[in-house]
Formats: sequence, structure tokens, C-alpha cells
Amino acid sequence: MLTLSLNNEPHTLPEPMSLSQAMEHWGLCNAMAAAAINGEFVPRSQYTTVTLHDGDTIDIVKPVGGG
Repeated sequence: MLTLSLNNEPHTLPEPMSLSQAMEHWGLCNAMAAAAINGEFVPRSQYTTVTLHDGDTIDIVKPVGGG
């Protein structure tokens, strides 16, 4: 089991997985979301290849519409 921080809140994952799989696990499957792991921006093209590790800090932001 992995313990990590998602948007400054503790979360766990049952096993190591990619950023893409984790976002799906957390219900954050939004094509417009931007992500950073440990303060480093992750290009969307790498979401499926970047593996999360115990203790990682993940920040995910989604655009907000308004006017």
C-alpha cells in the first residue's frame, strides 16, 4: 500500500500505479487536469508512464469556468 499526499490531503493506493491509473482511481479523469509530482510538472503525455511512489506529493488542478 502506498501513502501519499493529493492536493495536501493524505491518500492511499492499494498498489503502485501510474499517475493516469491513480487519477482514475480517485475519480479525477478530466482531460483538462494538470498535474505535478513533488513540485515537478508532468506533461499529460507522460501520465500513463509516470509511476507513483510511497511518500509522493501530487498536486492536480482542473480549470474553473466563470466570468
